[in-house]
Amino acid sequence: MREIDAKQITDVVARLCVDANRHLAPDVRECIEGCRACEPWPIAQNILDRIIENYNIADETEMAICQDTGLACVFLEIGQDVHVNGSIEDAVNEGVRRGYTDGFLRKSCVEEPLGARKNTLDNTPGMIYYDLVPGDQIKITVAPKGFGSENMSQIKMLKVSEGAEGVKNFVLKAVEEAGPNPCPPIIVGVGIGGTFDKAALIAKKALLRHTGEHNPVPYYADMEKELLERINALGIGPQGFGGKTTALAVHIETMPTHIAGLPVAVNINCHVARHKTEVL
Repeated sequence: MREIDAKQITDVVARLCVDANRHLAPDVRECIEGCRACEPWPIAQNILDRIIENYNIADETEMAICQDTGLACVFLEIGQDVHVNGSIEDAVNEGVRRGYTDGFLRKSCVEEPLGARKNTLDNTPGMIYYDLVPGDQIKITVAPKGFGSENMSQIKMLKVSEGAEGVKNFVLKAVEEAGPNPCPPIIVGVGIGGTFDKAALIAKKALLRHTGEHNPVPYYADMEKELLERINALGIGPQGFGGKTTALAVHIETMPTHIAGLPVAVNINCHVARHKTEVL
């Protein structure tokens, strides 16, 4: 049994909160720059140029890429042969508190969804997701989620008879209704199967995949490619000003479900697809 001190988790979470908000991952950059090279619409070209300029300035000046530094979504893959000395939840929240405070990141979390909606002033609590896995390590991923895109998420319990076409139509409808609100070009996470809550979770996890990396099952990989093509044909374009670059990628994740069900969730991310990972 490997021992890990909770303070190590705090240190990693704090560091990842800052890094994720300041430095866009190389795969996302490459995808945006590739789309810019293929974008024929002058206004869309200009907007993509400003997006590229923005994340380069963030890199150089150690500033946040976006003013909405999001809720801190923290994904933990905990090895079954690990014992943590201390509270994991407390350690994560202390890391979020330290990262957002010391990193001068905007605090956007309110104590309750209704009523006074008083700001917690340190962006805690983090949204924590736990998975138990084999091994003696802890994989920590911090994915700050802004709500311009999160607010555009949708979920639907389709009839089984609606099948693949029903799924595709629902995804397209969600993107079209979102329009310019999630700051396109977007990444579209799709969760199919499980239960009401599990579909939403795997849709969010789909956003953590390297941009443009396809589902390993050819059937779903082909669906991702088809949906990306159809979404970009909508003409929403960067920031909603038109063009062929509405989405950078569509990522589908699936899991088994009930014989009578076909849950589908769509979780949209803006072009600032922030997530950083470290392994203890």
